[in-house]
Amino acid sequence: MNTSFERSAKATDEWYTPLEIITSLGEFDLDPCAPVNPLWQTAKVMYNKNDDGLSQEWHGRVWLNPPYSRPLIEQFVRKMAEHGNGIALLFNRCDNTMFHDIIFPTATAMKFLRKRIRFYRSDGTRGDSPGCGSVLVAWGKDNAKIIRDCELAGKYIRLN
Repeated sequence: MNTSFERSAKATDEWYTPLEIITSLGEFDLDPCAPVNPLWQTAKVMYNKNDDGLSQEWHGRVWLNPPYSRPLIEQFVRKMAEHGNGIALLFNRCDNTMFHDIIFPTATAMKFLRKRIRFYRSDGTRGDSPGCGSVLVAWGKDNAKIIRDCELAGKYIRLN
């Protein structure tokens, strides 16, 4: 989900990860930022904004495509760092404070995806190419191995 995903007068946090990305990363136990009306299953348990995924107990392997609006993105990424088991899909904005203060010190690995992701709208249509590339961020050795070995093209970097 993402507010500044496309250059549009109608900013929204309702952008959906393509199914092929989810399936290439294996099965997830929890998605704390799932859409209210998902196009497909992203995890065994899916919380949407009505469930307030930040206040819920997180368990198992987490898939995180957070809302990109502030301060929500930082709050969800911080909770993921504290949880320590999962993969986040974020814009490649490695110069920002969130990367320097939260991700770089805590994440196990990152994979900078080669092509820009065309996310889906809530009606099932594909959006245009975003203004920025994406990065997968892994917490935990198993998740680092998954992003390293998955079929998604990109540059893998081990952090911690």
